[in-house]
Amino acid sequence: MPKDQQSSIDRLPESIRDQLMAMLRDPRLTQVAVREKINAILEEDGHPQRLSYSAVNRYKLRMDKIGARLKQSREVARMWIGKLGAEPQGEVGKLLNEMVRNLAFDATLAMADQDDPVEPKMLRDLAVAIEKLEKAASENVRRDEQIRRQALEAAAKVAGSSVKQKGLSDDAAEEIKRKILGIKR
Repeated sequence: MPKDQQSSIDRLPESIRDQLMAMLRDPRLTQVAVREKINAILEEDGHPQRLSYSAVNRYKLRMDKIGARLKQSREVARMWIGKLGAEPQGEVGKLLNEMVRNLAFDATLAMADQDDPVEPKMLRDLAVAIEKLEKAASENVRRDEQIRRQALEAAAKVAGSSVKQKGLSDDAAEEIKRKILGIKR
């Protein structure tokens, strides 16, 4: 973002911005007190910039909104991982894929609502991200099918051996295997 479009807080030195964030997280401090303390630090360090009441309030609201979304996403992930149990790999991957897909959709809508033209680099990055998501989703489907096929083949092999031991003919055992694997004659 160009410097002239950054908020006064975004233009603060990183060390002072870190102090501001720490103070805003402290429930004992009001925004007025935080503003006064940061402005005193800026003055002491010789910075000409001072923060306004509205700048501190907007920044606090923005950080609270980001914090709430982060907390919500963690809770959703925790809930799904709890439900998925011992074999979460494929399901968590699908969940994350869907979450990123939703974020890309939200970002696209937000860009479309802007009065400013969308930067070509941003569009390119979004297109690349979507392409990678779709490739990952296809890979997940392929891997799931491969795992399912391997499990069926193992079951068919065990069933074939088991029925042969029980006295069924080789032809009957093969027929059972074909049925398990879904192979038609």
